Amino acid sequence: MRKPRPGPLTPGDWARAALAAIARGGIAAVAVESIAADLGATKGSFYWHFKNRDALIQAALDLWEQSRTESVIEDLEHEPDPAERLRKLLEAAFDRSPADRAEVALLANPEHPAAIAAVRRVADRRIGYIAQQLEKLGWEQGEALDRSVVLYYIYAGYLQMAHVAPDVTGDDARRRHVRLILATLVAGSPQR
Repeated sequence: MRKPRPGPLTPGDWARAALAAIARGGIAAVAVESIAADLGATKGSFYWHFKNRDALIQAALDLWEQSRTESVIEDLEHEPDPAERLRKLLEAAFDRSPADRAEVALLANPEHPAAIAAVRRVADRRIGYIAQQLEKLGWEQGEALDRSVVLYYIYAGYLQMAHVAPDVTGDDARRRHVRLILATLVAGSPQR
């Protein structure tokens, strides 16, 4: 049992704790009792904020979606050049995502209807955003979408490799791979 925290817990505190549980053990690890213990809270505090476990899972998924997709896209939009946006996006995704155990767990095995829906929404949003940037660089819509989907396949595979074979995805290799991806899927001659 952890020491109780000062002040009342918020729904955001519970959502962050549930997302941390997902990072440790997937959706199955979201157990009200253990999260309450981690927070130094009672189950009553949980029921003050959430109707049930599914509502907590949804709050954690919403937090993941907002922090790992929507806020990333929002930050990227400050960059005026679409090629530079894609470079920054790839570098950040390949540098930070392997350490994000919730991302790895959710993409590998969502296990819950709400998680499956969130993973699909996130994938669609990310793929769509990448395709928009490729279109801005001159790629035809269908070609941009195909390249974006392939890029997302590479990202998902990279996460798995970084998890099971981290020696293959070291810093130098990761930088080379990002340059190769950019040269192969982003640069080139758009077919217009």
